[in-house]
Amino acid sequence: MNTRLTSLDAFRGFTIAAMILVNNPGSWKHVYAPLQHGKWWGMTPTDLIPSAFLFIVGVAIAFAYTKRKKAGEPPRKMHSKIIVRSLKIFLVGMFLNLLGLLPGLDFEMLRWTGTLHRIAFVFLCCGLLFLHTSWRVQAWTGAGILLLYYAALVLIPTPGHGQVMLEPGINIAHWVDQHLLPGRMWQGNWDPEGILANVSSIVSGITGMLAGAYLLSSHSWERKVINLFLAGGLAIIVGIMWGWGSVLDVNTNLWSPAYVLLSSGFAASALAGCIYVIDILGKNNHPVVNFGVIYGMNAIAVYVLADLLNPVFYGIKLGEYSMNLWFVHFMSEVLFLTPKFASMCFAIIYVLICFVPAYFLYRKKIFIKL
Repeated sequence: MNTRLTSLDAFRGFTIAAMILVNNPGSWKHVYAPLQHGKWWGMTPTDLIPSAFLFIVGVAIAFAYTKRKKAGEPPRKMHSKIIVRSLKIFLVGMFLNLLGLLPGLDFEMLRWTGTLHRIAFVFLCCGLLFLHTSWRVQAWTGAGILLLYYAALVLIPTPGHGQVMLEPGINIAHWVDQHLLPGRMWQGNWDPEGILANVSSIVSGITGMLAGAYLLSSHSWERKVINLFLAGGLAIIVGIMWGWGSVLDVNTNLWSPAYVLLSSGFAASALAGCIYVIDILGKNNHPVVNFGVIYGMNAIAVYVLADLLNPVFYGIKLGEYSMNLWFVHFMSEVLFLTPKFASMCFAIIYVLICFVPAYFLYRKKIFIKL
């Protein structure tokens, strides 16, 4: 088996394609429930996607920096690379947020958080943690973060309310954002990528690092896959029990501890499945696998491109409708498809459109690493 896991590249690509799919429906008024984020409590399949990518970030950190540490590269030299790459990802996120303000530039409405910002933060924290600690310290750090975050949410009364609150905009995590987070928040008075929620999201990266460290061990690949499945299943069970057995259930917007464990468990199981099918059974040349690999080799670049194309498909009008709404209208009124199915078809086409430049970059062996 190759030292580079084709399955990890494919899993990364599938995850980014899924992000683009759920972010770009034909119409936000017509979206199937599984393709929407959960409103507050609970979780949908869509909610598994952001955590899965952070899990992959963690696995990739373990693979990349273990190799460099064994090659004798000093940690200080790697510090600058981690910090610079994190800064690049954060700045690209800010660039996309600035584009969202056009044609005017009201900087008071600038959002300082987002998906790329969270990825940058998790990569920075997990990268530095990996360089200077063992897997045991990483595991205890993750557990400590979850316990402290849980205690903060369920024990600290929300200022101004005199009691613990766990509703949108009126909980301790969102109170911190309202007082410390500059600019506009995604939901008015709260943001799903807020400060404390981002701290909790570090643990999604840590679970990936633990999985990556185990995959680099000397055990057979069959045993690694079985144990990764078992670990994923155990995390799912513990996450469900934590949610059921406490006042703080699974909550993506708060990145609750129950959500971290549940989503990380699904990510670990999905990666184990990919390794078994792709790397062990040797299905690495299957068209579906190639699709994931091509997307995964330039994952963040394609995600950014999808955002840059957004004004074209959602802003340019064909008659009285923008291109996305024109598509949904045509499919539903002329071809008599349901609006939700038409909206999903548009999202699938959007994913395929973004695949074209990804394929071009892959064929030219151009891999954009922020």
